[in-house]
Amino acid sequence: MQNILTILLLPPLLFVWIALGAGLLAWRGSRAAGAVAALAAFGLALLSTTYVAAVLSVGITFVAPRPPADAPPPVAIVVLGAEMARGPDGPEVGPLTLERLRAGAALHKRTGLPLLLTGGPLMPGAPPIAELMAATLERDFGIAPRWVENRARDTRDNAELSAAMLRADGIGAAYVVSQAWHLPRAQGAFARARFPAFPAPVRTARMPDGDWSDWLPHPANLGQSWFALREWAGLLVYRLRDGT
Repeated sequence: MQNILTILLLPPLLFVWIALGAGLLAWRGSRAAGAVAALAAFGLALLSTTYVAAVLSVGITFVAPRPPADAPPPVAIVVLGAEMARGPDGPEVGPLTLERLRAGAALHKRTGLPLLLTGGPLMPGAPPIAELMAATLERDFGIAPRWVENRARDTRDNAELSAAMLRADGIGAAYVVSQAWHLPRAQGAFARARFPAFPAPVRTARMPDGDWSDWLPHPANLGQSWFALREWAGLLVYRLRDGT
């Protein structure tokens, strides 16, 4: 339910609902409805530009908590699960999850550190995403994870359950792999679990130059803007819920 509400109530779909409502009011004779619809369309256009999508994505990285100065060095790698896809043979990891797996595998090969994969079922009847990740990691990258945490329902669970699993093996700090726009919320969750998390970002965004091409709308930018807005909303929810 939380994921459905996030999709429906955050821009860009929020602007679509506003425009549809304004269209209905205009049909009923409201003079202000046209202006409301125009503002909603303008909001959609802005979110589809490279500039706005990049600013939303880069800005969130500035609020990420850092591990304490006296934290031990990371001796494990935690890869957070993302989405699932429907493949020809059944459920499989989605593109965002695959990006994280690739980055985790590359970090493992550079450092030799063991991998923990975390993520529970994303929908009723589906296999835990961490188990799909483990199968993909072994089949496509030739790497076996040391730990598979298959119960986490969200980012907070990812942090708390992974931290408990690592502490049980005497590990006190780890790299955490996720997209750069998701890491601030993940690092905050690990910080609340009192477990030092060192960021290992995937697809780090850069601030745009602001030239004319950065203001050209493109459908792909709507997705990036939505992910960034979801993370800003998630940080607000964490602050209200957890007081941090």
